[in-house]
Amino acid sequence: MQLDWLLQPLLAQLNTGVLVLNDQHQIVFFNQFIARRADKRLEHTQGQLVYDVFDDLPRAWLQRKLDGVLSLQAPAFSSWEQRQYILKLPHLRPLSSDSLYMAQNCTMLPLTAPDGVSHYVCMLIEDATDAYVYQLQLQQSMAQLELANRTDGLTGVYNRRYWQQQLGYEVARAVRYQHSLALLLFDLDKFKQLNDQYGHQGGDAVLVELSAVIGALLRDTDLLGRYGGEEFGVVLPETDLQGAVLVANRICKAVAEHQLLFNGQTLNVTVSIGVSSYKGQTADELIQQADMALYNAKRQGRNRVVAWQEPAEVYLKQVK
Repeated sequence: MQLDWLLQPLLAQLNTGVLVLNDQHQIVFFNQFIARRADKRLEHTQGQLVYDVFDDLPRAWLQRKLDGVLSLQAPAFSSWEQRQYILKLPHLRPLSSDSLYMAQNCTMLPLTAPDGVSHYVCMLIEDATDAYVYQLQLQQSMAQLELANRTDGLTGVYNRRYWQQQLGYEVARAVRYQHSLALLLFDLDKFKQLNDQYGHQGGDAVLVELSAVIGALLRDTDLLGRYGGEEFGVVLPETDLQGAVLVANRICKAVAEHQLLFNGQTLNVTVSIGVSSYKGQTADELIQQADMALYNAKRQGRNRVVAWQEPAEVYLKQVK
């Protein structure tokens, strides 16, 4: 029974791309789905190599796929997750995307002509742009959620939970590789007075700006976190006590010299910093030692750096 009356209208209206190639990878047929999106006419491209007709095909990869289908007489499949697209076709959906081109699922089917000799590959191109965009949006949402779970909502630095977790990892790394490690704990001097004078908005503005100032002084590998209220911590991997004191003094000096504007007024603030270095302690012990050194820095007059050492805290340097 002749079925051309059925097949031709069906292929023309099918919302899936159909591309038929012979065993030389020459174009035998493609339907209206591909013709419209690629802006090509079958009569102008029939008999040409598919690689010459469609730009930017992954030629080496596609040759291996097509030859495998022909030699094994077995189907092959490629999803948009493996390769976003094979044929460079524009998508027609009004969706925000980082790509102008249709994400595709592609099924390659072996075909044999009635003579039993001629072999072909039928490529079915399914538009998977919706799934691609939704997956992209999901990944972006997950990344934003992950960021929110590890950063402080006000200052943008690491929150206490994540910062302490990373400190634990760094202690474990220091143990395993016998690397140096140091810790700074600091807080703003007389922060309650600043809040009383300028309100919580003024206090928040100071915390936000100084977080940025201090963050700019650190390496990418250093970990700045908000420990609580106006107290912050910095984990310094690959840093001994002497190096940590240098970093702490640099922070102390930069903060003291920084002029912050709030509601047309210039605010000058200072920080006190306690320093501890890893010598076999736990993460909690490192924090406790830095906190004790910070307390001594406050007691000795603020705006200074004190390092914790056995058996007692030692005042190292006052920032001029």
